[in-house]
Amino acid sequence: MHLFAPDILIMFVFLGSLAGFLAGLLGIGGGIILVPLFLWSFSLAGFAPDLIVHAAFGTSLAIIIPTAFSSTLGHRKRGNVDWRQVRYLVMGGVIGAITGATLAAELSGVRLKGLFGLMQIMVALELLFFHPHLPPEETGRLARTPLLLVGLAGGAFSAFFGVGGGVIAVPLMVILLRLPIHLAVGNSSALIVISSFFGALSYVIHGWEIPLLPPFSFGYVNALVALIVAPFTMLSARLGVRVACRVPHDKLVRMFAVILLLVGFRMIIKTFFP
Repeated sequence: MHLFAPDILIMFVFLGSLAGFLAGLLGIGGGIILVPLFLWSFSLAGFAPDLIVHAAFGTSLAIIIPTAFSSTLGHRKRGNVDWRQVRYLVMGGVIGAITGATLAAELSGVRLKGLFGLMQIMVALELLFFHPHLPPEETGRLARTPLLLVGLAGGAFSAFFGVGGGVIAVPLMVILLRLPIHLAVGNSSALIVISSFFGALSYVIHGWEIPLLPPFSFGYVNALVALIVAPFTMLSARLGVRVACRVPHDKLVRMFAVILLLVGFRMIIKTFFP
């Protein structure tokens, strides 16, 4: 089946829009939806099996850049971005993103796919069951080192798995840095813009000399797929931001967690029991 067959294009539009909505709603970047989509569609489109996982991760990160930028603009208008904090988060995020993408490029696609499925299950369990007693929110000026370390963790996670990194960065900002949840989501969106850029750039570099790349590929990033999906993720991300500021979304988080569990278990089963 061709990559741009009508049914695959419709799926790109639908799931790309869903990914953008979740990015704005939860500050997660959308890659948790995009990567499984690309693993499925790239396989149907006849991508070389050894390239599918890395291409899914790299292309996902490229799409996350404008999506997270759109989310950041929405949160900035609502006062949910602290640019001083973001500056130090980004410094750590750049180092983490380059490191994470480099590590992922050295692993086989099978191992990465299994690890991605395991990551989805862990994130789902965190969303379902992890409700810690949060400390009082921080009102003073945060030190540089904790911000750098949180950015480093978020950037490494983002690039290694081809996702936004907000599933790591937001909880760390809320629990360790004691930021209000809306500020943590806004800061996370800004961090994701830069960490995803350097992560995607790393996938371009590491995949540049790889043979059998499909058309319109720059290393492990397929530019044509990114151009098709990105506009829909950007538009729906703004909608997600508006919903996040108006509606309690505990039920949405639980539904999302259940979907992650199902997709994660299916990915692990198909990886180890093909």
